[in-house]
Amino acid sequence: MDTETFTLDSLKRILREGAGTDESVDLDGDILDTDFEDLGYESLALLETCGRIEREYGITLDDSVVGDVRTPRRMVEVVNEHLGQTAPA
Repeated sequence: MDTETFTLDSLKRILREGAGTDESVDLDGDILDTDFEDLGYESLALLETCGRIEREYGITLDDSVVGDVRTPRRMVEVVNEHLGQTAPA
């Protein structure tokens, strides 16, 4: 998958598989610019998410990603930067 573009759907799938979802949060809604904390994902859940992304896509994300990436939009952008792709609009 090293040349595949990482999408919001990819991120949502990985979030659900790794950390589950808070019953009060609709990941299928407009979440691109919603803070991960507001979606119910704390740093430990994001650490697990980053690990899953790294394994699945064969990339290495900087340790700072967990603390610096606050929204799904930015996570998609960062992963695609590592994949050498531009994020889909």
